[in-house]
Amino acid sequence: MIDCNHPTLSIVRQCKLVSISRASFYRQSGGESEENLLLMRLIDEQFLATPFYGSRQMARHLRRQGWCVGRKRVRRLMRKIGLAAIYQKPRTSDPHPQHRIYPYLLRNLVIEQPDHVWCADVTYIPMRRGFLYLVAIMDWASRKVLVWRLSNTMDADFCIEALEDAIARYGKPEIFNTDQGSQFTSFAFTNTLRQAGIKISMDGKGRWMDNVFIERLWRSLKYECVFLHAFETGSEARAGIGRWIDYYNADRPHSALDGATPGEAYMMQSINEKLAA
Repeated sequence: MIDCNHPTLSIVRQCKLVSISRASFYRQSGGESEENLLLMRLIDEQFLATPFYGSRQMARHLRRQGWCVGRKRVRRLMRKIGLAAIYQKPRTSDPHPQHRIYPYLLRNLVIEQPDHVWCADVTYIPMRRGFLYLVAIMDWASRKVLVWRLSNTMDADFCIEALEDAIARYGKPEIFNTDQGSQFTSFAFTNTLRQAGIKISMDGKGRWMDNVFIERLWRSLKYECVFLHAFETGSEARAGIGRWIDYYNADRPHSALDGATPGEAYMMQSINEKLAA
């Protein structure tokens, strides 16, 4: 993905071109075997259809498909790609006790105007010879994807870069909603929101429905783009995902928006809000 010996492009420039933070490039993991990469893809595809599958049920499903896998292996791979079953589980441990968890602010809240609420999430992107992580920031009312970034680690850096870019391009929302992932509960991420005067909202633990719109985005993106194209490199993934998100924002009608596209809804709602003011 990144050529350390490129004759004209520096590492910094190459990282910017593929939307990967330089810090993430220098902290690359050791990688997974081809078999584990295939298993991760199969797990990801099945999880989109059955998000209530934990590691035990996922292992059973894979064994029925002919794979000789144990629960521990499946559990490790699910953690690697950031998947957890949607059912509530006892909080027997807290891997980040120093991170503050904020309350969920969207329950019973009427959200009809753009930039009232933004939401963000991270998902796993399988490729032919590896995988990446994708973060997207979406406007809740219009479903428009405002910005997105790819990274080869799940560190907070690329999420913060996406947040800063979204604020620079679109201003700031009243509320920003995420799940309780370590990228979003990190001091650096929440401090960026606090300094901008944005209220912080976080889903309940195990409640994927609290951020349902971006979960639906991931499902559409993967079935309509990622699973159809076995991307070879980060640059191919960035180009392919970029084309799909452009199509989603500008050309894909949305039934919840009365047939408008997310881009049209964002623009129309913004104009109506200004006229009303």
